[in-house]
Amino acid sequence: MDEHTRDPGVAPPLGNPTGWHAADGSAENGAAGGYWEHATLRRATEHGVRLFNAGDYHESHDCFEDEWYNYGSGTVESAYLHGMVQVAAGAYKHVDFENDDGMRSLFETALQYLRGVPGDFYGVDVDDVRETLRAALEDPDELDGWRITIDGARPTAYPADYEYAERIDEGH
Repeated sequence: MDEHTRDPGVAPPLGNPTGWHAADGSAENGAAGGYWEHATLRRATEHGVRLFNAGDYHESHDCFEDEWYNYGSGTVESAYLHGMVQVAAGAYKHVDFENDDGMRSLFETALQYLRGVPGDFYGVDVDDVRETLRAALEDPDELDGWRITIDGARPTAYPADYEYAERIDEGH
């Protein structure tokens, strides 16, 4: 694991999604009773999902993209993040530009990247993401009101999510 992926301040999930290592009695797992294999991926996912759900697709895209740069190609983490970058970009095309051909192209690419990703990756209901993308390819209005599920909920953005996105933007 690269040093950038460690962040003991990232809270545990509800449930036991792929990426979370539940307590096994070792000291490494810490006081929370477990640890994220890639905690910074979880942090970027939390911010990215909440921003997406608030309709801030460009900021959501930036959260996933910034973390994606930390992973080499061929990893499930890279595929997941690249897919989510495409999801946010596709929603942005549909909602902000009414460009459904662009949305379809991005969603087709997203589905390719998300193909081998577990259905509960880092708390995200990836199965629902894939299902919604497929439905939107047929009828783009399927996106209207859709929110991504994380840890069984569909939360929207908090001020901390916008602060996170702003720090990413300032860093580039």
